[in-house]
Formats: sequence, C-alpha cells, structure tokens
Amino acid sequence: MQPQSIRLNKFLAERLGLSRREADAAIASGKVLINGKPAALGARVDKDTEVCYNKKVVPHEVGFSYIAFNKPVGYVCSRRAQGETPTLYSLLPADFQKFKTVGRLDKDSSGLILLTNDGDFAFEMTHPKFYKEKVYEVELDRELEPLHQQMIADFGVELEDGTSKFAVVRSGEGRKNFQVILNEGRNRQIRRTFAALGYRVVKLHRIQFGRYQLAGLEPGKYEEVKKY
Repeated sequence: MQPQSIRLNKFLAERLGLSRREADAAIASGKVLINGKPAALGARVDKDTEVCYNKKVVPHEVGFSYIAFNKPVGYVCSRRAQGETPTLYSLLPADFQKFKTVGRLDKDSSGLILLTNDGDFAFEMTHPKFYKEKVYEVELDRELEPLHQQMIADFGVELEDGTSKFAVVRSGEGRKNFQVILNEGRNRQIRRTFAALGYRVVKLHRIQFGRYQLAGLEPGKYEEVKKY
C-alpha cells in the first residue's frame, strides 16, 4: 500500500519497468486512465486510485527484482528480434520477459547486462549525473599506438556527438588488448572512438557496471542480484 500520493509516472515506472520518459509518453498518448478517465501529465495517485494501462489495471503492490545477465555476442537488447538477429529475451524465462534492460550492448558486444522491473533503479544506473563506472575488455585489430592511448585518456577524441574521453589500460601482453573504463554510455562510443583513430574493435566485453561485476557467470546465463 502506498502511504501517500506519488507522481503517476513514478508509479508506472515502478510497476511496469518503464523509464520516467516512457511513462510520460504513455500518459500523453492516452493509454493511461485514472479512475476511468484519461490521465494528465503530472497527475498523482494514492492507494485508493485505480490506474489502468492499455485497459489493464496496474496493481499497487509490486515486488522488485534485479538480474545480472552475461549477454553473448549475436543478440540484441531490444524485446523484438531485428531481422534474423535474436533478442537476449529469447534466453530468459517467461518471468523476466517484461523486465527492462539497464542500458544496452550492441549485437557484436558481450558481457554484463542488468535487467529489472524497477524503473527508478534503471534511471539511477544510466543517467550521467549518477556517475556509474563501466569497465570493458577490448581487443583491437592492430596494436594501439601509445600516442593514441594518451590522446583518448588525456584529451579525448572528437566525435559527431561531442568529445569522447575514457581511461585505456593495457591488459596482458602486446598492445591489442586493453581495459576501457568510462562513465558515459553513448551509442557505440568505444567502437566509434577507436574507429576515428583508424582502429577496429574486434572484441568488446563488459565486465563491470557500477558495483556489479560479471565474475564467473557463463555466457547466456543469469543470476538474481541485490540492489545497491
């Protein structure tokens, strides 16, 4: 039971696994009713309010769950397959089909993906103001020149959506394998940054997201984790 009224978009985010923005879009489109009438942006609800989404009543009581999943290469993070490329949801049981991915990894990348039905958690893990560190294992198609390594870390590389700057730390022998540590989450940022300098990323594997680590989780497997 809700002890007091809360904003409608927060209510929907917590119960449907939506982001606040997605909840607002649903409200604006007329998909949400409050006590049988179309809801307005900024509306508030309490324990006695009946809320319907897509003609179904949204329960007030909800339990949150959090999953760490090791995404294999060759799967997309969307709920729908893209052409012949399957979605990671095809590897998860029915109980998790409505969970939202916390951020994304592209089809050619692998590693740690978090999923949840807690919209606030997803927001706090992905919004830049919360400063969540992400760590990736990266392999390049050729050896990285020391000057380029310093350039990325100290000055950044100019991309079409702004300067890209992150830590690049050698991993193992040679100069093809590195750990990349960044706090942003722009679309394909690591791949685009190295491509701008003439390199191709042949492996991109996330091993850490905030306080969550992949540890010994096998590809295609998941485990329930606690909220930090």
